[in-house]
Parts: sequence; structure tokens; C-alpha cells
Amino acid sequence: MAETRITLAEFFKLREALPLVDARSESEFLQSNIPGAFNLPILADSERVVVGTLYKSEGAEAATLKGFELVGPRFFQIQKEALRLFPERKIIVYCWRGGMRSQILAWLLGMVGFEVYRLNGGYKTYRTFTFEEVRKERKLIILGGKTGTGKTVLLQKLNEQGEQILDLEGIANHKGSSFGGIGLPTQPSVEQFENLLAENLYKLDPSIPTWIENESRKIGRLILPNELYTQMSEAMMVDIQKTPEERIAHISTEYGNLPKESLIAAVKRLQKRLGGLRTQQAIEAIQANELSSWISNLLIYYDKTYEFDLTRRVDEKIQKLDLTEKSLDEQVELLLKIKKQYHGK
Repeated sequence: MAETRITLAEFFKLREALPLVDARSESEFLQSNIPGAFNLPILADSERVVVGTLYKSEGAEAATLKGFELVGPRFFQIQKEALRLFPERKIIVYCWRGGMRSQILAWLLGMVGFEVYRLNGGYKTYRTFTFEEVRKERKLIILGGKTGTGKTVLLQKLNEQGEQILDLEGIANHKGSSFGGIGLPTQPSVEQFENLLAENLYKLDPSIPTWIENESRKIGRLILPNELYTQMSEAMMVDIQKTPEERIAHISTEYGNLPKESLIAAVKRLQKRLGGLRTQQAIEAIQANELSSWISNLLIYYDKTYEFDLTRRVDEKIQKLDLTEKSLDEQVELLLKIKKQYHGK
């Protein structure tokens, strides 16, 4: 069957119903990709190096011939794998620029009855979209508060109530502190993080306020795009207030059952900021299963850090909200009242 070339706008409509195939090499795919794509490389990593080197030294024709020499014997394997993965025989394909690799894959699968849609401009066009999407102006409400005030739980509850949210920590696979990566999947690459951000933002209406948990510029090893971080820094923030006892109890539920070795390693990463004595006290408390002791010890550091960050914000854009001993439903109701106060219905 003949292929059909599609624009990015057409791609976004079709991908709701069709599987997506990335024809680039394994390392290119692992570095970053269009979320949800499968990888069927036309050229493997080692083959791509050979072809690229030949292209630079002898030109396009020699590189093309070498590419077919290398990949030709595997054509039937690619076809068999595609038939196994996509029995409906209807897919979208892309490569880096929407050029030879995706064209070859489209031709190859068309020979066994596939209906193929090929993205014009390939992954490069998609990356232009994601770069622009994460830098658009938006209405934001920042959910702030000291460590342990349950901001992530509130964010998810707001989402259940139909509110627009952006879960940065969920996208980044990291909770933002030295302890934030324990028990979570590996963080995506910087480029893939931006792709995932864009995918989430694309689904949101920029004219409607979006709730975002307060974050520093870095989440684990990932860095927020400057434009998004600036918007977050300048947006109205709800500063949630809860008692130390409530905060310690909340942190205990999140971190209490994690491996001691991981907790101790996280404490050691903070040693320069905690000081030797406090670090040792925290480690001993972890080893002795004294949850409230090591958590309250570390909160001294995290509270000072949060209070310093507050000084960088304009006072008029900070709304303190006491949620002490409130049920989760009551907390959300009070948050929605503040949203209405600042943004209307």
C-alpha cells in the first residue's frame, strides 16, 4: 500500500487511534522519543555510524548503497516484528527528519499490506512543537507549603475535582528532595522530560488556571525550562500551613517503609548542609526505626530552605492558608475558594 504523508496537526488526531513507530536507532530512541512510540530501527547504532561516516567521506549515493547492504538482510525480520506488534496493519511512522529511514520503513511495511502514515519533518518537527509548548504563557496557581504539608495529595485531589493540574514530580519521576528518587523509576533525559511536559500541557486550556506544586528550578537532575520556572515564580502561591505533628505523620506514611540504606544515603548527600552532628543523629534514628526523630531533625533544614525561598516571592502574591486538622475534602474546598477569589469561576 502507498504511504500517506501527514502534518503535525494531522498526526495529533491520528495517533489517538493508531500505533506510532520510531524508525531511528536504539540510542536515539532511548535518549528521547515521542511518548508512546515503539522502536523499529532501520539502522542499528553501529550501522548508523558506518553509514554516517561514509556519507561525510563519499557522499549520499555511497551511504545509501551501504545502508541497503547492511539492513537488507534484516528486512524480513522487521516485517515479521511489525506484523506481530501491529496485526491491524495500520501505523504512523517517523524518523529524525521524516526522510530516508521512515520512507524505507513505510515502503517495507507497505509490501506486506500495511497502511502507513509518515510524519512530515519527523521527530525534529515534533521537538519544535514541544519546545514551544512548554514556554507558552499560562495562568498558574502554585501550591506551596513546607515539606510534609501533603501538596502532592492535594494536587491529585484537585485533579479528581476536575481542576487542571500539572504534576511536575510525577513527570520527572522524582519528589524533589534528596529523598525524592527513592523507589521511583529512573528519571527521563532532559529532552524527554520536556517532551512529557509538553504532552501534558498540550491537553490543558491555557486560559484556565492550572495548579502546580511549588518546585525549585531542579527536580532531581532535571531542570525546568526557564520560561516555565519564571512563570511559576511570578504566579500567585497558596502557602499551606499545618502543624509539625501533621507534617511528620504525612512524611512517615511516604518514607517510613523505604529501605534504610536508601534513606541513610539520602541523609549523607545532605551532610554539608546538615552538619556532622545532625547527620549522625539522623542516621542513628533511621537505624533505630525512630521515624519522628529523624524526620523532625531533617525538617529543620528543609524549613529553613523553604523560608528562604519565600523571600524571593512578592508578598502580595502569597496567600497563607491554614489547613490544620482539616479533612482532605475541606482542604480542597478552601483551595477552590482561593482560586475563585483570584481567578473567578
